[in-house]
Amino acid sequence: MTDVQTALAEIQRGSEEILVEAELIEKLKEGRPLRIKAGFDPTAPDLHLGHTVLINKLRTFQQLGHEVIFLIGDFTGLIGDPTGKNVTRKPLTKEQVLANAETYKEQVFKILDPAKTRIEFNSKWMEQLGSSGMIKLAARQTVARMLERDDFKKRYQGGQAIAIHEFLYPLVQGWDSVALEADVELGGTDQKFNLLMGRELQKEEGQKPQTVLMMPLLEGLDGVQKMSKSLNNYIGITDAPNEMFGKVMSISDELMWRYYDLLSFRPISEIDALKQKMADGANPRDIKIELAKELIARFHDEAAAEAAHQDFIQRFSKNAIPDDLEEKTVEEGANMMIGGLLKAAGLVGGTSEAMRMIKQGAVKIDGEKVSDTKLEIELGSTAVYQVGKRKFAKITLA
Repeated sequence: MTDVQTALAEIQRGSEEILVEAELIEKLKEGRPLRIKAGFDPTAPDLHLGHTVLINKLRTFQQLGHEVIFLIGDFTGLIGDPTGKNVTRKPLTKEQVLANAETYKEQVFKILDPAKTRIEFNSKWMEQLGSSGMIKLAARQTVARMLERDDFKKRYQGGQAIAIHEFLYPLVQGWDSVALEADVELGGTDQKFNLLMGRELQKEEGQKPQTVLMMPLLEGLDGVQKMSKSLNNYIGITDAPNEMFGKVMSISDELMWRYYDLLSFRPISEIDALKQKMADGANPRDIKIELAKELIARFHDEAAAEAAHQDFIQRFSKNAIPDDLEEKTVEEGANMMIGGLLKAAGLVGGTSEAMRMIKQGAVKIDGEKVSDTKLEIELGSTAVYQVGKRKFAKITLA
């Protein structure tokens, strides 16, 4: 077991909120493996990178020596999670849930150690609870309490229907924590009500209440909405390597750092060094390539990551670079600002034109748009520069 402060720092990485952190510290001090729970409803056959934010945190606990419980909500999947929805969610059939659950089991082991992962299905105890037990469970909360939940409140105030069975969802999720005697439950920030329900039910059952660790919701490729298959802004962990590479390269430079913080397994010190490198003038494209290759290697392998990189370069070359590409060497003996380099290479008439073209989004380096007018080009670098639709040159800064 890692010392408490070191373990806490790893657990806190990327997290949004821990309730209650002081309780977690006390549990860590006990020196025993804690039971760490995270539940996933198998509502679709494939997981995407948004799902892996929680799975990555499970991996952290696993590496710290704790017992990880990957809970498949085959029972709750039949209810349909109402979290964040403005309409009643369509429940899945039992056959759909079980088929999707099987694919989940295969996919999570690309991140988690199968030998150290406990997989549970919540139908195991919910079916034993029976109809009378479900009624007793429902009697523990009031309608007024359920309407405190933000999505329920909005739907009620807006005159939108709320089905009775939807009120059961947070109760069942909370009862899962009782059944598993969870020490810690992970969930997204949109799950706060459900996660705290687990604490309440555990207290009523005489158990020590679980610590709630909430992770932020990962934005999708649009950088605005949370990653979702229904919004088609996702990167699936079963996506083909080339498809995954292209999707990662399409995200904004700002969103790239969000992905590094929540998805990369690199130490924080390495990510900080990459941020500093970019601040010092490194091309964001190169840093984004490193992220794409890391993710592809995780869900496929190193060879697939390198092949996807080369395919990306070749497709770009075929589609954008003319066959008679002019090669130029700018001898400066030091790093240069992008405007000065473009002027020295004859792609613009002056630095003011370079600045204007950059602001218009008309300057690209190896197919990636340049947005920083103060971008510094490193001595010894070689890349294909494009200004507008017709001016190309492969420039080496010597």
